Amino acid sequence: MAARGRCHPTYPASLFALQFPIEQVPEYAQRFPAEPDDPGLAIGRGARARGYYTLREFRTICRWKSARSAPLVARNTAGRVKVATTVGLRASSSEIERMDALRSLDGVSWPTASVLLHLAYPERYPILDWRALHALGVRDRSSYNQRFWEAYVGEYVRLIGLSGVDGRTLDQALWQWSKEQPN
Repeated sequence: MAARGRCHPTYPASLFALQFPIEQVPEYAQRFPAEPDDPGLAIGRGARARGYYTLREFRTICRWKSARSAPLVARNTAGRVKVATTVGLRASSSEIERMDALRSLDGVSWPTASVLLHLAYPERYPILDWRALHALGVRDRSSYNQRFWEAYVGEYVRLIGLSGVDGRTLDQALWQWSKEQPN
């Protein structure tokens, strides 16, 4: 599926700096905990094919990303989830429309919205996670905005191309590198 609304990062490229040699991406990804990603990826593929997440799928993914958000996530109706995730997954949506729609749902912040996108489009969208950002040289970030998100997406896609791995493998490698670092 062709990406529309290409990312135009306004942050300097130097904001992100992979903290390990790109050739080591497969090695770090192999050490990622053997938790099966298949259920989440299958949910994402189904949502992508259908064009939206069902309420049940939405709640499952939100719980996986942040169990603490469950009371807020429970406030969403099936109709709200369908409308927001349809905009979020629609090819013609701009990046701003995509994130605004997903973040309009109760309990969905930047990181959770990124997971909803990543599981549907792992080659296009990273998971916004402090460990992944740490592996890219970004520390102590507590808030996000559209400019930062688009710069992060651009760097993620660039690293997929340079490393020759798929998006899920890159995400796992970034997370694992950070996990292995001393505090």
